[in-house]
Amino acid sequence: MQSFPPTAILVPICNENPVEVCARVQAMRLSLQKAGVPADFAILSDTSDPDALIAERNALAPLFSLEDGPNRVYYRVRTDRYGRKAGNVEDFIRKAGGNYTYVVMLDADSLMEGETIRHMIARMEDNPGIGLLQSLPKIVGAGSAFGRAMQFSASFHSPVFARGLARMQGQAGPFWGHNAIARVRAVSQCCGLPELSGPPPFGGTILSHDYVEAALLVRGGWQVEMDPRIEGSFEEGPDNLLAFARRDRRWCQGNLQHIRLLNAPGLRGWSRFVFVQGILSYLVSLAWGAFLIVSMLSAATAGAPNYFPDAYQLFPKFPDDKTFQVIALAVGVGGLLLLPKLAIFAESVAARRTSGFGGTARAFASVLSETLLTALIAPLMLMYQSRAVAEVLSGRDGGWPATARGEGRLSLLDGWRAGRWITLFGVAVTIFVLQAAPALIVWLLPVTVPMIIAPLLITVTSWPILTSVFRVPQEMTLPPVVADYRRRMAQDAGTEGIPDGAITRSA
Repeated sequence: MQSFPPTAILVPICNENPVEVCARVQAMRLSLQKAGVPADFAILSDTSDPDALIAERNALAPLFSLEDGPNRVYYRVRTDRYGRKAGNVEDFIRKAGGNYTYVVMLDADSLMEGETIRHMIARMEDNPGIGLLQSLPKIVGAGSAFGRAMQFSASFHSPVFARGLARMQGQAGPFWGHNAIARVRAVSQCCGLPELSGPPPFGGTILSHDYVEAALLVRGGWQVEMDPRIEGSFEEGPDNLLAFARRDRRWCQGNLQHIRLLNAPGLRGWSRFVFVQGILSYLVSLAWGAFLIVSMLSAATAGAPNYFPDAYQLFPKFPDDKTFQVIALAVGVGGLLLLPKLAIFAESVAARRTSGFGGTARAFASVLSETLLTALIAPLMLMYQSRAVAEVLSGRDGGWPATARGEGRLSLLDGWRAGRWITLFGVAVTIFVLQAAPALIVWLLPVTVPMIIAPLLITVTSWPILTSVFRVPQEMTLPPVVADYRRRMAQDAGTEGIPDGAITRSA
């Protein structure tokens, strides 16, 4: 019988739906048993509400009603919630990590096949220099237009981009905080995160801890690799624009917080570049907004051209023709946004990968639909990200809002409440341009129209759509661990409480 190194699968939770957590653990536990992988599960709870804790204990009870076997399940509730999720994992590493060689780090909505975990353990065993191996999780379970577009993009486009990212980053790859395996010795040596001095948003707990932990592992001499070829790794995504924007607000604060880490001693150049890239990915929203404002003001104040600016000028001086520059800019922006997706589509046709997405015609329709939807919501994300950056720079802490898993369809009232400020801004810009520079209005329609109809876009994109568009392979052939999870969720599970011996509390 093959010998496996001791491995723990960490499931950090905080105010999650415990029934869903239980079903996921049960599905992964069965998948591990079929793969012949003995690994323990550690459910690490930061839930604080007493009533929620009671519900959590009752919902997780089925995990402890079976014989332990080779896949035991442990449940621990922290009373000191220092460091949020990263602190939760750190607490486990400090107190129980010595019992294990590897830890597989998941999110509450993660699912991984047993064969996938087996493969990742083998990869770690084959290369003792790897400190962390990151998979590329595919999104499952989306039902709305927004969610299915994101699910399609993650399955169709992301693997190609991820291959390029893996090639560029090499052994200094990314860590996304979940669906990854790490060597306990490497994590314990390198990944203790301090509280940053000063108050939030730039002080306190490091929010985007995963990129920092990857940088610390590389600094410590360990390899961090990301392999998009690893199959059998899944997660859920936000099903509407509001849930995505809330999550993006936390990411914004976390990335801007990295400004304080740019000069951290000993970091590799690529790690610093990743920090800079993340910072600029949010500051660019302010830059885009500033560009639009300056363009409008320039057009509004330009006035009529003066053909005789100099005294005693005999011949008129015509303004420079900017047509070529304008066309070049439009082609450049369009090429930057469209050509990569079209190239990926062409590669997929040549490799016959489109068959998993409903065929060539349906895959092409999905690419066009996803591109159109992205273009429509881009002005809304400009507003949300600009507001987020402004809040962080002004010293406003966004905290760590609870993840609204399963939050799907929104009403028009929900959309109006969330997007009315964007509508008012879009109307104000339109009125200003119509008064000051009417000729400019046509060029601004791709920006102002989505802003004006923001509540409608937020609402409609949260509604379910037909499966004929944005089809992905994991829908056509449901992965076993996902199918098992859904089957368990469809059952009416009994809850009798967790035996006291299965629970440990730590300060």
